[in-house]
Amino acid sequence: MAEAIPAPFVSLAPLVTSYEDSTVPTNKVFEIHAEDNYENAYQIAQVNIGRIKAPLESEIMAGFVGRLDEINALAERSPGFVWRLQTSEGNATYLRLYDDDRILVNMSVWESIEALKHYAYRTVHAELLRHRHEWFEKFAGAHTALWWVPNGHLPGVDEAKKRLAHLEAHGPSEFAFTFKTVFPADEGFQQAIDWSSFQRCPAV
Repeated sequence: MAEAIPAPFVSLAPLVTSYEDSTVPTNKVFEIHAEDNYENAYQIAQVNIGRIKAPLESEIMAGFVGRLDEINALAERSPGFVWRLQTSEGNATYLRLYDDDRILVNMSVWESIEALKHYAYRTVHAELLRHRHEWFEKFAGAHTALWWVPNGHLPGVDEAKKRLAHLEAHGPSEFAFTFKTVFPADEGFQQAIDWSSFQRCPAV
Protein backbone atom coordinates (compact mmCIF):
# COMPACT_ATOMS: atom_id res chain seq x y z
CA MET A 1 0.00 0.00 0.00
CA ALA A 2 1.35 3.41 -0.91
CA GLU A 3 2.20 5.83 1.84
CA ALA A 4 -0.19 8.61 2.72
CA ILE A 5 0.54 12.04 1.31
CA PRO A 6 1.38 14.15 4.34
CA ALA A 7 1.10 17.76 3.29
CA PRO A 8 -2.41 19.11 2.95
CA PHE A 9 -3.91 20.08 -0.39
CA VAL A 10 -5.14 23.31 1.10
CA SER A 11 -5.93 26.96 0.61
CA LEU A 12 -8.18 29.52 2.21
CA ALA A 13 -11.44 30.44 0.50
CA PRO A 14 -12.42 34.08 1.00
CA LEU A 15 -15.88 33.12 2.19
CA VAL A 16 -14.65 30.63 4.80
CA THR A 17 -12.97 32.04 7.88
CA SER A 18 -13.31 29.17 10.34
CA TYR A 19 -13.89 25.45 10.67
CA GLU A 20 -17.40 26.11 11.91
CA ASP A 21 -18.25 28.04 8.75
CA SER A 22 -16.75 25.44 6.48
CA THR A 23 -18.50 22.30 7.67
CA VAL A 24 -22.18 23.20 7.58
CA PRO A 25 -23.68 20.81 5.02
CA THR A 26 -26.17 22.09 2.53
CA ASN A 27 -29.65 20.69 1.95
CA LYS A 28 -29.89 22.43 -1.37
CA VAL A 29 -30.88 20.34 -4.37
CA PHE A 30 -28.40 21.16 -7.10
CA GLU A 31 -29.84 21.33 -10.60
CA ILE A 32 -27.83 21.49 -13.79
CA HIS A 33 -29.60 23.38 -16.55
CA ALA A 34 -28.96 23.03 -20.25
CA GLU A 35 -27.75 26.61 -20.52
CA ASP A 36 -25.09 26.07 -17.85
CA ASN A 37 -21.51 25.34 -18.82
CA TYR A 38 -21.44 21.68 -17.83
CA GLU A 39 -17.66 21.59 -17.43
CA ASN A 40 -17.96 24.28 -14.75
CA ALA A 41 -20.95 22.74 -12.97
CA TYR A 42 -18.80 20.50 -10.78
CA GLN A 43 -15.59 20.87 -8.83
CA ILE A 44 -13.25 18.26 -7.40
CA ALA A 45 -13.10 17.52 -3.68
CA GLN A 46 -10.30 15.57 -2.05
CA VAL A 47 -9.62 14.12 1.37
CA ASN A 48 -6.28 12.78 2.47
CA ILE A 49 -5.36 11.09 5.73
CA GLY A 50 -2.05 9.89 7.14
CA ARG A 51 -0.70 8.51 10.41
CA ILE A 52 2.15 10.52 11.87
CA LYS A 53 5.10 8.80 13.51
CA ALA A 54 4.99 10.91 16.66
CA PRO A 55 2.94 13.70 18.27
CA LEU A 56 2.92 16.98 16.37
CA GLU A 57 4.84 18.67 19.19
CA SER A 58 7.71 16.18 18.97
CA GLU A 59 11.10 16.82 17.39
CA ILE A 60 10.40 14.14 14.79
CA MET A 61 7.51 16.18 13.37
CA ALA A 62 9.26 19.56 13.52
CA GLY A 63 10.23 19.51 9.85
CA PHE A 64 6.64 18.92 8.81
CA VAL A 65 4.97 21.32 11.23
CA GLY A 66 7.51 24.04 10.50
CA ARG A 67 6.54 24.16 6.84
CA LEU A 68 2.76 24.08 7.19
CA ASP A 69 2.31 27.85 6.96
CA GLU A 70 4.54 27.99 3.88
CA ILE A 71 2.66 25.21 2.11
CA ASN A 72 -0.72 26.63 3.07
CA ALA A 73 0.28 30.04 1.70
CA LEU A 74 1.44 28.42 -1.52
CA ALA A 75 -1.88 26.65 -1.88
CA GLU A 76 -3.76 29.88 -1.25
CA ARG A 77 -2.01 31.40 -4.25
CA SER A 78 -2.48 28.37 -6.48
CA PRO A 79 -4.74 28.62 -9.53
CA GLY A 80 -7.94 26.62 -9.25
CA PHE A 81 -8.27 26.64 -5.47
CA VAL A 82 -11.82 26.90 -4.07
CA TRP A 83 -11.87 25.98 -0.35
CA ARG A 84 -10.12 24.07 2.40
CA LEU A 85 -11.03 22.50 5.74
CA GLN A 86 -9.46 24.28 8.69
CA THR A 87 -9.80 25.17 12.35
CA SER A 88 -9.20 28.50 14.03
CA GLU A 89 -5.49 27.60 14.01
CA GLY A 90 -5.53 28.03 10.23
CA ASN A 91 -5.06 24.38 9.30
CA ALA A 92 -6.62 20.97 9.89
CA THR A 93 -3.78 19.27 11.75
CA TYR A 94 -5.69 19.25 15.05
CA LEU A 95 -8.89 17.76 13.62
CA ARG A 96 -9.48 14.08 14.21
CA LEU A 97 -11.80 11.95 12.07
CA TYR A 98 -10.95 8.73 13.89
CA ASP A 99 -10.19 7.50 17.40
CA ASP A 100 -6.51 7.30 16.55
CA ASP A 101 -5.04 10.68 17.55
CA ARG A 102 -2.15 10.26 15.15
CA ILE A 103 -4.28 10.17 12.01
CA LEU A 104 -4.27 13.62 10.42
CA VAL A 105 -6.74 14.80 7.80
CA ASN A 106 -6.85 17.45 5.15
CA MET A 107 -9.66 18.21 2.76
CA SER A 108 -10.11 20.77 0.03
CA VAL A 109 -12.04 21.64 -3.11
CA TRP A 110 -10.51 22.67 -6.43
CA GLU A 111 -11.87 23.82 -9.77
CA SER A 112 -10.40 20.82 -11.58
CA ILE A 113 -8.31 17.71 -11.13
CA GLU A 114 -5.61 19.36 -13.21
CA ALA A 115 -5.37 22.28 -10.77
CA LEU A 116 -5.15 19.90 -7.80
CA LYS A 117 -2.49 17.76 -9.49
CA HIS A 118 -0.42 20.79 -10.37
CA TYR A 119 -0.39 22.01 -6.77
CA ALA A 120 0.28 18.57 -5.32
CA TYR A 121 3.01 17.37 -7.66
CA ARG A 122 4.48 20.34 -9.56
CA THR A 123 5.09 22.90 -6.83
CA VAL A 124 7.18 23.04 -3.66
CA HIS A 125 4.48 20.80 -2.16
CA ALA A 126 6.11 17.93 -4.03
CA GLU A 127 9.24 18.43 -1.92
CA LEU A 128 7.30 17.46 1.19
CA LEU A 129 5.99 14.39 -0.58
CA ARG A 130 9.55 13.24 -1.14
CA HIS A 131 10.19 13.50 2.60
CA ARG A 132 6.90 12.02 3.78
CA HIS A 133 8.57 8.85 5.05
CA GLU A 134 10.31 10.98 7.68
CA TRP A 135 7.01 11.98 9.30
CA PHE A 136 4.35 9.47 8.22
CA GLU A 137 3.93 5.74 8.57
CA LYS A 138 2.80 3.50 5.76
CA PHE A 139 -0.99 3.48 5.77
CA ALA A 140 -2.85 0.18 5.66
CA GLY A 141 -6.06 1.36 3.95
CA ALA A 142 -7.46 3.92 1.55
CA HIS A 143 -5.91 7.27 2.40
CA THR A 144 -6.83 9.55 -0.50
CA ALA A 145 -10.26 9.94 -2.11
CA LEU A 146 -11.49 12.27 -4.82
CA TRP A 147 -15.07 13.02 -5.80
CA TRP A 148 -17.09 15.56 -7.72
CA VAL A 149 -19.20 18.14 -5.91
CA PRO A 150 -21.63 20.69 -7.37
CA ASN A 151 -20.35 24.24 -7.34
CA GLY A 152 -21.09 25.74 -3.94
CA HIS A 153 -21.05 22.46 -1.99
CA LEU A 154 -18.51 22.35 0.85
CA PRO A 155 -17.97 18.80 2.14
CA GLY A 156 -17.84 18.05 5.86
CA VAL A 157 -15.86 15.37 7.64
CA ASP A 158 -18.82 12.98 7.76
CA GLU A 159 -18.91 13.02 3.98
CA ALA A 160 -15.15 12.57 3.81
CA LYS A 161 -15.28 9.48 6.02
CA LYS A 162 -18.06 7.97 3.93
CA ARG A 163 -16.17 8.59 0.71
CA LEU A 164 -13.00 6.98 2.11
CA ALA A 165 -14.94 4.02 3.50
CA HIS A 166 -16.66 3.45 0.18
CA LEU A 167 -13.34 3.56 -1.66
CA GLU A 168 -11.84 1.09 0.81
CA ALA A 169 -14.80 -1.31 0.51
CA HIS A 170 -15.55 -1.08 -3.22
CA GLY A 171 -12.54 0.39 -4.95
CA PRO A 172 -12.68 3.41 -7.25
CA SER A 173 -16.16 4.41 -8.41
CA GLU A 174 -18.15 7.53 -9.22
CA PHE A 175 -18.73 7.96 -5.48
CA ALA A 176 -15.02 8.01 -4.61
CA PHE A 177 -12.01 7.53 -6.83
CA THR A 178 -8.26 8.17 -7.04
CA PHE A 179 -5.78 10.06 -9.20
CA LYS A 180 -4.99 6.80 -11.00
CA THR A 181 -8.64 5.93 -11.70
CA VAL A 182 -10.64 9.06 -12.44
CA PHE A 183 -14.38 9.03 -13.13
CA PRO A 184 -15.86 11.99 -15.00
CA ALA A 185 -18.67 13.95 -13.41
CA ASP A 186 -21.94 12.31 -14.39
CA GLU A 187 -25.06 14.44 -14.09
CA GLY A 188 -27.41 11.54 -13.46
CA PHE A 189 -25.23 10.10 -10.71
CA GLN A 190 -24.76 13.46 -9.03
CA GLN A 191 -28.47 14.23 -9.10
CA ALA A 192 -29.23 10.88 -7.43
CA ILE A 193 -27.07 11.69 -4.38
CA ASP A 194 -28.94 12.82 -1.27
CA TRP A 195 -26.56 15.59 -0.29
CA SER A 196 -28.53 16.29 2.90
CA SER A 197 -27.63 12.80 4.19
CA PHE A 198 -24.12 13.93 5.06
CA GLN A 199 -24.11 14.95 8.69
CA ARG A 200 -22.92 18.26 9.99
CA CYS A 201 -19.55 18.06 11.65
CA PRO A 202 -19.61 19.49 15.21
CA ALA A 203 -17.56 22.59 15.82
CA VAL A 204 -14.29 22.10 17.68
